[in-house]
Amino acid sequence: MSATASDRSVADEALPRSYSPHEAEPLVRAEWAKHADFHADPDGSGDAFGMLIPPPNVTAALHLGHAFNNTLQDILTRFHRMRGDRTLWMPGTDHAGIATQTVVEKRLLRDGRRRSDFTREAFVEQVQGWKDEYEATILGQLEEMGCSCDFERTRFTMDPVCADAVREAFHRLFCDDLIYRGKRLVNWDPATRTALADDEVEMRTVPGHMWYLRYPLADGDGHVTVATTRPETMLGDTAVAVNPRDPRAAALRGRSVLLPIVGREIPIVEDDYVVLPSAIAEDLGLGAEAINDPKAALATGFLKVTPAHDPNDWDIGLRHELEAINVMAPDGTISDVHGWDDASEACAEFIGLSREDARKAVVAWFKRNDLLEDIRDHEHAVGHSYRSHVPVEPYLSDQWYVRVTDDRFAGSALRAMDDGQRGDAAPAGPAREGDGDLVFFPDRYAKTFQNWHENIRDWCISRQLWWGHRIPVWSRIVSAADAEGDVASLATDDSMTEVSGDWTARGAAHRVRRLSDGSIEESICLPRAAALGGEDAESSLRADLESAGFEQDPDVLDTWFSSALWPLSTMGWPDPAAHPDAIPEGDRLLEAFNPGNVLCTAREIITLWVSRMVMFNRYFLGRLPFDQVFIHAMIQDGHGQKMSKSLGNGVDPRDIIRSHGSDAMRFTLAQLATGSQDVRMPVDLVCPHTEETFTPAFIRNSSGHQVAAPLQKSPGDPSREMVTAYGVAVGEVEPSADRPLARNTSSRFDLGRNFCNKLWNATRFALGNLEPPAVEDGAPSLADRWIVSRLRRTLREVEDSLAVYQFNRYAEAMYDFIWRDFCDWYLEAVKPTVRDRLDQQRRLHAVLDATLRMLHPVCPFVTETLWPHVRGLDAIRPSLEDTGIEGVGLPPADRCIIAAWPELGETTHDEDAEAMFERVRTLVSAIRNLRGERQVPPKRRITLHAPAGVLELVSAAGGAVETLAGLEAVHADEGAPAGAMALPFEGGQVLLSNLVDAVDVDAERERLTRTIEAKRKQVAGFKGKLGNAGYVQNAPPHLVEETRRMLEAAEADLAAAEAGLESL
Repeated sequence: MSATASDRSVADEALPRSYSPHEAEPLVRAEWAKHADFHADPDGSGDAFGMLIPPPNVTAALHLGHAFNNTLQDILTRFHRMRGDRTLWMPGTDHAGIATQTVVEKRLLRDGRRRSDFTREAFVEQVQGWKDEYEATILGQLEEMGCSCDFERTRFTMDPVCADAVREAFHRLFCDDLIYRGKRLVNWDPATRTALADDEVEMRTVPGHMWYLRYPLADGDGHVTVATTRPETMLGDTAVAVNPRDPRAAALRGRSVLLPIVGREIPIVEDDYVVLPSAIAEDLGLGAEAINDPKAALATGFLKVTPAHDPNDWDIGLRHELEAINVMAPDGTISDVHGWDDASEACAEFIGLSREDARKAVVAWFKRNDLLEDIRDHEHAVGHSYRSHVPVEPYLSDQWYVRVTDDRFAGSALRAMDDGQRGDAAPAGPAREGDGDLVFFPDRYAKTFQNWHENIRDWCISRQLWWGHRIPVWSRIVSAADAEGDVASLATDDSMTEVSGDWTARGAAHRVRRLSDGSIEESICLPRAAALGGEDAESSLRADLESAGFEQDPDVLDTWFSSALWPLSTMGWPDPAAHPDAIPEGDRLLEAFNPGNVLCTAREIITLWVSRMVMFNRYFLGRLPFDQVFIHAMIQDGHGQKMSKSLGNGVDPRDIIRSHGSDAMRFTLAQLATGSQDVRMPVDLVCPHTEETFTPAFIRNSSGHQVAAPLQKSPGDPSREMVTAYGVAVGEVEPSADRPLARNTSSRFDLGRNFCNKLWNATRFALGNLEPPAVEDGAPSLADRWIVSRLRRTLREVEDSLAVYQFNRYAEAMYDFIWRDFCDWYLEAVKPTVRDRLDQQRRLHAVLDATLRMLHPVCPFVTETLWPHVRGLDAIRPSLEDTGIEGVGLPPADRCIIAAWPELGETTHDEDAEAMFERVRTLVSAIRNLRGERQVPPKRRITLHAPAGVLELVSAAGGAVETLAGLEAVHADEGAPAGAMALPFEGGQVLLSNLVDAVDVDAERERLTRTIEAKRKQVAGFKGKLGNAGYVQNAPPHLVEETRRMLEAAEADLAAAEAGLESL
């Protein structure tokens, strides 16, 4: 991590009156960098704790969704570092093939240039420049957020270390017959013109139509009516299917139809996949499920079969050996040169039309020719590209696949699941390290993982791009007669067969397969250069391959292929020694931190990434990549839309850091991390002209999302404009001197800023009181015993919360302890005595020390800034060896980041002190409320008249009640003057006098009357609840018991108020 400030220490000056994160944070980052505090030592002491950052895409800067994810990871990293673990948080970035190439092509298009204007190498240089720019931005953002990654180990999914891992993995899978090439129906993105894997397709329900088209029977006697949502694909129909149970099937057996427009004669086939119309299903007595199937209500009983453009039709085509005719070009337009060879002159009007326009044209043709029977409105699910957001096209294409259906992948992943989270028994298979160890938090996401692997299909890994890991396979096609050696005899048409020969002798893998036209395709896969004998040997082999007519595959690997190797590649696998500068520890890094402890990520990539890391790590290393997976919520914008780079609605965390500070952002995000419930984050804009905050004007973009308009008018001067982050992200407008970029902000982060300021001010007060002269102590006061017990309880709550990734519980526990317990009660209680009592100063110092340690994981900057000032007062403690506090060990440390986590000893909580001080707080709160109601000036001292039990409590509190409630005296209630105001307390009452110079009896009577009315309503409400048998029997027992206690308290308060009114 690079220092961004001077080398002056954070403790060079006295603690300022107010906390300025903009001044403090660069100093703190410089201190951490100077001492290399983030460096992970695989050979160090302590248990290993390893975690991998989900590498952000280099498409654009990070947004608050990334800040959320990385804040939670940093909390865990700092927590484990302070506990003495060998801690590695590995940073890095992802090349994001489709997404990055798309944004660069859009940028070039704005300058009037296209990818086709460049050579492949020149275009990759353009993308590399973009990557370098945004990788630097991303790493800088992580530093500003306080992320304690080991930045010296930063990896990139296409750097030489990771590239070696990709080549090694591909080659091994190729040799093990787990990678193959085949002609299949793939998910095709017409916008980016590349194939997609199944889990890169997002299903959306869209409004549409069901068109009913008549196909004439070929023998001229009648027609059949097919129902379809995609009329344009009928150009590629090769059959009509009917269910064999349909009564009409027998009369149509062996007959065919004449495909309109094209004139192609296609058979009528019988297939069980065809949905029967509801009426026919009812006549056949097939039961309610078949009759009430929503599809049955729309079905005609006849299905147009287009194997090249529908996955279900593809399966029907395989069963009936139907031809697959592709009628589209890669850009989604109708084409007769990509597999359609019987297009007639009548088809000419459709050639070159987009899918949408062709759909309209086909429907119009059927209408003109009286073959359009009906049109019905119909909402249906349509797959969309997760990158370009356009509808995907089922497309017939030669692609590379990983055979993840093999038990060594899918079965192994299922066996890795925790037995308690898996819904049923694991599939049988060879035992491996890590079986049954993979645990999901929250556990419901284990079902997502399980369902995916139980229904997985082979993974399409080739992408028709230039940016990415190019597939390391060289191929040529030869005739059977020209094939050399055993090639012709070994080639089959159903798999790739291994061949031995000259190429394999030089370290390559050689496979052959027979194509549909009888020719033979030879494929040579090269491993990484080191496995071939070095770069020179690889260059020689490539040259010889090209001389022999082989060409390297032009496609690149799916981005998720390299991402699946992230737990291995980042640590140098397969050969760390090949990269001594990047992996100086060699194999020890991989041995120490693989498997890691936890992966912290979002639910949307359980299948895209988590699944594949588990399969690959277990296949290549025989163990899990991590033991636990924490799935957190997603950050949404104010409209409930996920923040994303592609949508352009992301908020740069640096904007929030500028307006509130990094710790304020981190603490607020942690406090919002309530399980996996998504978080809405409405934001405002800060006008760069006037610094005013205002709500932006919103528009709907082309995909229907609400976004901030690219240009906004200044609220103070409408003649001046500003640019929004959305306008920049989508390339509609660039910032300029006249129209600068507006920053984002949100009042949601006020909570974190106020919290940090509260801690700062409390520390300043404490430091002002931790100084001599002070005398040695006596017994600890009730407040001292209480705060130490609360510290121990909070420490236990924090540790328990972080153990199960409940970050909001951690944040709330620290908020309650610091704001309520420490600041509002303890500091106020000890104000009169702490300057004179050395024992109290020691406790205050130790509690403050422990508090900074416990808060450091979530608020590292403010705690590190305060640390040297607090630790500079160690002299008030008896010795450096005795630096703890009852039941909590606090070893000394120079910096908070390396301070040991507070050691919670065997000492139990002081239940008596906590119970007694809770009574004190209840009494003081009641007195304060009354003072507020009666508008008693804060400086006016009043008198308490109480029964014996309350007097004992006040005495045991050692002056705390007098201090906190503003009392001048405490007396027995027998001597209370006439007109003293009654205050309900613990089923009885206390009296207060001297609230004003003269008692306003009428006002007090009115106050007590209001109190009685309110308490009577409370009593009635609680009695009604407890009189409801359904509540008492079904509600959790602790809630019923709590209601009973609240009823008793309300009845006691009512009685006390009635007694007070009677006394008047």
